[in-house]
Amino acid sequence: MVTAGTSVLADALEQQAVTVERVDWRPPPAGAMEALDAVVGDPRHATANATAVGRMLAARPSLVDVGPAGELLGLRPGVFLHAGPPLEWARASGPMRGALVGAMLLEGLAATPEEAERALASGAVTLEPCHHHAAVGPMAGVVGPSMWLFAVDDGAGRRAYCSLNEGLGRVLRYGAYGPEVIERLRWMGAVLGPVLRDTVRRRGPVDLMAIIAQALQMGDELHNRNRAATSLLVRELAADIVAGDAPQADLAEVLRFVNGNDHFFLNLAMAAAKVGADAARGVPGSSLVVAMARNGTDFGVQVSGTGDRWFTGPAGLPDGLYLGSYGPGDANPDIGDSTIMETAGLGGFAMAAAPAIVRFVGGEVPDALAATRRMYEITLTEHPVYQVPILSFRGTPVGVDVTRVVRTGILPVINTGMAGRVAGTGQVGAGLVEPPAEAFAKALDALARQAR
Repeated sequence: MVTAGTSVLADALEQQAVTVERVDWRPPPAGAMEALDAVVGDPRHATANATAVGRMLAARPSLVDVGPAGELLGLRPGVFLHAGPPLEWARASGPMRGALVGAMLLEGLAATPEEAERALASGAVTLEPCHHHAAVGPMAGVVGPSMWLFAVDDGAGRRAYCSLNEGLGRVLRYGAYGPEVIERLRWMGAVLGPVLRDTVRRRGPVDLMAIIAQALQMGDELHNRNRAATSLLVRELAADIVAGDAPQADLAEVLRFVNGNDHFFLNLAMAAAKVGADAARGVPGSSLVVAMARNGTDFGVQVSGTGDRWFTGPAGLPDGLYLGSYGPGDANPDIGDSTIMETAGLGGFAMAAAPAIVRFVGGEVPDALAATRRMYEITLTEHPVYQVPILSFRGTPVGVDVTRVVRTGILPVINTGMAGRVAGTGQVGAGLVEPPAEAFAKALDALARQAR
């Protein structure tokens, strides 16, 4: 017996020794059926979705360069990128404010945190989303001109960018800006970035798709678990790093830093996911989601068929495990561009490949398997390269479809880190979060207006 909705019938049947399969299903929200009919009935819809998701899957991401944002993106002094949809200082959350303060200090635009806050509040600097510059940023995602980025090519000349990963704990992306944070960022700009740039330019492109596919076979899901992928990257680059011209002490320090940071590959995976998602943009009639992102205040989605428009709702509070004495009252609402991983069929969508992730975000191993299986209901296809061993090497669910999300009521599952709500705190935990349903409903309405 299969049941959906309230549990009364299922409970009664189970009491009579009837085997029951409970299905997580909710009817579409009021008024959604007309919009669904308009979008699904659009003669362009099926072909448009096939085209968009085909372009996403055709991307073959490779690391091709490393350099400062001022060089790679043409980012000017006084311009800062941030995660998520557009945001003003007045609406910025604690971790976003902390990261912007730290970036001001790093760029030499302020001598003290107080001076930085005054300048930011006065509108003396420009804030723009990373996504508007073919970039993504984890957590607060703040990028200034002097900060170094990975450049990832899709194999057809399209590029996407992401910052270098700082490690865990009290780091800029979680809103911390103490002296140790600024000192680490300066070392990354003076030593880590140049060594990686010289290595990549000397050896040639690094095939990120191959590393991601292999890491999935080794227990990563590439959002909150990147241990295998980081190890594979070190194996790929180590010989070329030590053959570089930098002082031996610097080369050794770079290898120690990367090897000691299990999340180092995350930022590369984000850029790889971004370049594939960007390839799917701009297909009229397509309901494929090409970006999901959070700025600590809003959760926003972008859809292939609606251009660069953002559809937003309030960012939710993750549910998971907390570090030390931290608790729910210490956590900020969801933040970061790292949901590009789920957009591309990784992260929460690939949790079945990484059952150990539940020790980091909470839950049990069956929950990880169920999360991946549930995502097949709201996606257009399965990834031909990214496969899940425990599901008999079935491809990860990929291509979030707005119409399927609204019709089923099933929301994308996202695993994420948690930033402290007070600026300067850093990371307080990790867990799972669902995006606001209204963001997808707004996107559906926009698609329906175009179809009519």
